[in-house]
Amino acid sequence: MGFPPTPALTVDCVVFDPQGRVLLIRRGREPFKGCYALPGGFVDVGETIDEGCRRELREETGLTVGDLLLVGVYSDPSRDPRGHTVSTVFLTCLSKPASAVAGDDAASAEWVENWRDEPLAFDHAHILDDAAKFRAAISQD
Repeated sequence: MGFPPTPALTVDCVVFDPQGRVLLIRRGREPFKGCYALPGGFVDVGETIDEGCRRELREETGLTVGDLLLVGVYSDPSRDPRGHTVSTVFLTCLSKPASAVAGDDAASAEWVENWRDEPLAFDHAHILDDAAKFRAAISQD
């Protein structure tokens, strides 16, 4: 008996630098080609979701990060026009500035200060709002 058809498993990574800027990529492919998005992508068979998150972040931005904190799981069937995906989203906060270099399917990788003013791909504006609230809550602890 085979597996039933299920949503595709993805990961996204929210990275804040010490100045509060967010690391965003410009998508090099459809859907949302040219739009800002969080670094992320599909989890490969044989890797954990945190390994997938680290790999996607490294491939798309050149960054290797330390601790990953779970922000949440996003599963709205309409979040990706290609089909039903479920994304596990992680947060990491850098203690010092870092350079990012676009790679893989990212057209660019940029530190964005006014990210709330930018139109974002998929449901990434909602995810970033949640991650910012989570970051504020853990900063107060």
